Amino acid sequence: MRRTKGDAEKTRQTVLEAALKLFSRDGYSLTTLSRIAKEAGCSRGPIYWHFENKDDLYEAVLSYSQEPLEALVAECVEMLDTPVEAMDRFIEQWLWLLATNRQYRQSFEILLNKTELTDAMTRTLKRERALTKSIIGLFQTLVERAIEERLITTQEDPKDLGLLSYTYLMGITQTWLFSPKLFSLKNEMPFFQRQFWALLGKK
Repeated sequence: MRRTKGDAEKTRQTVLEAALKLFSRDGYSLTTLSRIAKEAGCSRGPIYWHFENKDDLYEAVLSYSQEPLEALVAECVEMLDTPVEAMDRFIEQWLWLLATNRQYRQSFEILLNKTELTDAMTRTLKRERALTKSIIGLFQTLVERAIEERLITTQEDPKDLGLLSYTYLMGITQTWLFSPKLFSLKNEMPFFQRQFWALLGKK
């Protein structure tokens, strides 16, 4: 039976989901293409049809799992005229996605807790660092606009506050992923949002 483009895309999606599950649970080194194929219910042939090798699949998995984050960045870029609302939206959605979106959460589990950073990761790391810089840059721009509109009172450099915003979110993320029973992320979301604005000096 001849396979259609739809069949091929469905297989690719199945492989991505299987790889995402295994990479986030077992890490990069312990996850083999054979194990991914078994999880996806196929042979290794379809994997090689869509991906050059394990590194290529790993990069595709991170790209796929971070689609919600990239969509959030794009959404808040469109909200530059309302900087406080944009930052509030970003903080709220980052934490909400972390608590409720498995795909989003697993991307952080892979990067923060399940990956040994080696030379083989060069292409992936370049992509991840670019995404990080885009988030920091977004917050820097939003902070600058909030200061211009006198919505934030601070003597700090917006560039430093952009960095602070990102590290604040990553600190919460790393702590919760390491020990989810330490606190209820859903329940503590309002607290974390209030403390973010306390850090930035919002009126």
